[in-house]
Amino acid sequence: MKILIIGGTRFLGRHIVNSVRVRGHDLTLFNRGQTNPSLFRKVKRYQGDRERDLDQLPGQWDAVIDTCGYLPRIVKISAEALKDKVEKYVFISSISVYADFSRFGIKESDPVGKLEDETVEEITGGTYGPLKALCEKTVQDVYGVNSLIIRPGLIVGPHDPTDRFTYWVMRTARGGEVLAPDKPEALTQFIDARDLADFIINLIANDMSGVFNVTGPETPLSFGALLDTCKMVSSSNARFVWAPLEFLQRNNVAPWSDMPAWMPDAGEDAGFTRVDVSKAVKAGLTYSSLATTIRDTLEWAGERPADYEMKAGLKPEREKELLELLRVQ
Repeated sequence: MKILIIGGTRFLGRHIVNSVRVRGHDLTLFNRGQTNPSLFRKVKRYQGDRERDLDQLPGQWDAVIDTCGYLPRIVKISAEALKDKVEKYVFISSISVYADFSRFGIKESDPVGKLEDETVEEITGGTYGPLKALCEKTVQDVYGVNSLIIRPGLIVGPHDPTDRFTYWVMRTARGGEVLAPDKPEALTQFIDARDLADFIINLIANDMSGVFNVTGPETPLSFGALLDTCKMVSSSNARFVWAPLEFLQRNNVAPWSDMPAWMPDAGEDAGFTRVDVSKAVKAGLTYSSLATTIRDTLEWAGERPADYEMKAGLKPEREKELLELLRVQ
């Protein structure tokens, strides 16, 4: 196949590039050349701005993969500019598009969030999902049955810039008392970026269209099992101290940021870690073992500078303070 990638040098994009190359497909990158410009020097690359330069690209492709579309206005420009150059438009969206996360088992057909003002272009926690939903609609309006919409959950693994999974891998490896959220039975969901990349390329190869939730694993994963596997892989002496939900709320410990990859199992976001992925599994989605994802993340993160500061999770001094509060309550 001939594949064009918008982006391709940051996290998921670089894993998609690797998946394409391993399979021997013809690859072209289009990006601004600002992120990891030294990557993939042997890959054909065009540098430019997607708002004004895409229609100048020479060539024809079986598919374009849009890894970095956030605003419907800009995605529309891209989709229309490539209409006569590509057969299929693959848009990387997010499970954040859904309107109601209070229920379990969200499927691809469930309602998505909406904005009162669809011209808004400020990306916030409240607008991110609805804007992605509008981007999806834009692609579908232009490409119809030749559109493929991918809705990943939390993407994890080597080169993750968010640290929302890496925090637990590295914190457990450091050992000692580790503050953990709520209870071991709480569920979590995520997808290894490499599994996601392989799934996308296989869908294109099989000429699949439509919308797919892509997170995992296939069967429910508890937070306790996640942390126990982190401990096993790193051979650490970590001791997990499970802080009750009421304690976390009282001390302003935020889900997803202070306690990354975790959401309370009741309330308006309870369904965020219980999304239905049966359609993707039926279409061929497979999963790396949890131990493999943890081991590879640990190896990659261990190569970062010693003074690197995590972008998610608790600072050591804050965690120590909370552990002391928990002991005396």
